[in-house]
Amino acid sequence: MLAYGIFLCLALFQRVHSFKCVMYLTGQHNVVPELSLVSDVTHVALAFMPSSTFNRKDNNTSDWPLFTTVNEVRPKFSVGTSIIVAVGGWGDTHGFSEAALTDDSRKLFAQNIKRMVEDTGADGVDVDWEYPGGNGDDYKQIPNSEKAWEVEAYPKLLEEIRKALAPEKLITAAVPGLPRDMIAFTKDTIPTISASIDFFNVMTYDLMNRRDTITKHHTGLQLSIDSINAYLENGAPSEKLNLGFAYYIKWFKTSHLHDEECAKHPIGCQAALMEDPSTGADLGQAGAFSWHDEVPSELAASFARAKSSGEYDTVGGGYYFWDLEERIFWSWDTPEAIQKKFPAIMDEKQLGGVFAWGLGEDAPEFAHLQATVASLQKYLPERPGDQWDTACGRNSKDEL
Repeated sequence: MLAYGIFLCLALFQRVHSFKCVMYLTGQHNVVPELSLVSDVTHVALAFMPSSTFNRKDNNTSDWPLFTTVNEVRPKFSVGTSIIVAVGGWGDTHGFSEAALTDDSRKLFAQNIKRMVEDTGADGVDVDWEYPGGNGDDYKQIPNSEKAWEVEAYPKLLEEIRKALAPEKLITAAVPGLPRDMIAFTKDTIPTISASIDFFNVMTYDLMNRRDTITKHHTGLQLSIDSINAYLENGAPSEKLNLGFAYYIKWFKTSHLHDEECAKHPIGCQAALMEDPSTGADLGQAGAFSWHDEVPSELAASFARAKSSGEYDTVGGGYYFWDLEERIFWSWDTPEAIQKKFPAIMDEKQLGGVFAWGLGEDAPEFAHLQATVASLQKYLPERPGDQWDTACGRNSKDEL
């Protein structure tokens, strides 16, 4: 009976404890803090497995390419935490396009996903196609007009994966945060997409990137609200939307012709040309690094000024600094900025959860993770349906 009771409680964890705290664990920063810091994490997404892996007709191997294994990761988190495998990522578009093309290719992809989940012991899969319909890293080589068919094919691919996987297995999707990239996420498609997946991880970061011409917060509060509103307006259920947090820093060079403008208005000033207009190639005028990375030597002095003299924008909501000496615009979320998003977005929009890219990126101090967890613990009890069923004799803060 005791074993059955534990099993029942673990099952209820997935169904009753509806509020989600998802952490991407990456091969670039495979670092997990002590268990007490991740006890509120409900899902871990291991990133990434290449999408092309699942298009092979002779895919009989059980050696699935990943930087770690589900069995190695699972003991590092609380019992009941779901471990899923993220497929794709930025720059990985061709494999998805090939998979989505026909009924047969979609079935093949889905069956290989099923085998991978069974072989690895994962609790499901995260589909990270950036992006169906275009605007991926190859948008200059393959124009969006040639990918228009993907808008209808993407929901069909997800539907085929849903058919293939066991009912208890998860399907999640990482989806664009910029409205300009939401080509495949319309009022016509979102209801079908939502029917196949358990939740959307809305990438409310990189909201400024090298395609932009003026400075803005890369993970700002107001821009995040705009992202969430776009999905809500197109029919996404609020409880299936997770707000994305960036545990990393971004920088952008500004135009040397607009120093006076940038000094007066650091947000909205002219950026330098950051990508090749013909090829879309990175021109080295923007970049990012995590808290776990060593600060690049050529940026160290400017970053030190940004940390000491930056400020929070009370209008757009985001920490920023424009460095006149080196013409660099800095943008990142402080722990305090993360905490502000809970009442303004999570509570206001009644979203289903949060996620972060990524867990190890916040090492070694894990200050942003701690801010996320503190906010979860503050707001979670106020949200209906976020407590464990009393049949387990415990709430979401207790230990098994």
